[in-house]
Amino acid sequence: MKFQKLKLTPAFCRLMFSTVMLLFVGLIAVAQQVDDPGFTSLFNGENLDGWVGDTEAYYADNGIIVIDPEKQGGDGNLYTEEEFSDFILRFEFQLTKDANNGLGIHAPLTGNVAYEGKELQIIDNKQTKYGKLKPWQYHGSVYGVIPAKTGYQKPVGEWNQQEVTVKGSSIKVVLNGHTILDGDVLEASKNGTIDGKDHPGLQKTTGHIGFLGHGDVVRFRNIRIKDLRE
Repeated sequence: MKFQKLKLTPAFCRLMFSTVMLLFVGLIAVAQQVDDPGFTSLFNGENLDGWVGDTEAYYADNGIIVIDPEKQGGDGNLYTEEEFSDFILRFEFQLTKDANNGLGIHAPLTGNVAYEGKELQIIDNKQTKYGKLKPWQYHGSVYGVIPAKTGYQKPVGEWNQQEVTVKGSSIKVVLNGHTILDGDVLEASKNGTIDGKDHPGLQKTTGHIGFLGHGDVVRFRNIRIKDLRE
């Protein structure tokens, strides 16, 4: 039998590359389910289905959610369509130099999440753009309420692993295997918040999860959640 030689055209190569990337993303999703029993992926790796908000500044790129304000023209917030109360959230993030973002907890879709919900800082702790940070502005802190420990963030450009556990008013943050915050927001604020501002969102026990943009490039991947609601 005579075989015809396969012609590798540019179009065929692009098709093969796209197919391989889709298979790779699918294998990552399967691996996550095996490694994290009870967890559900919040990001399908291909698009922002299941997310609402600023889908211009945020976009999907080969299994990664990227916020790139200069490329897409915005620096807003991206939220889960679904609301959550008690949960364990695991994700990875990659910072660029001086980058600032945030993780919204029990967040509304409007208003300032740092006050109307709860914001956990996602920031380059060695940044110089904002000057010296206050203790409650470092990465992992509940903004304006509970400061996080420092010293466990990886260098800019490397991927960090984070786990956030929320049970009622208690929040625990583990960064790269180290507990950097473990506290109760109502207990911490019973005599007033450390930033001296009103945080009505501390009373909330349910809401959206969100990434809160501040005009910098940040990347997120392997975003999965375990719902602790009974």
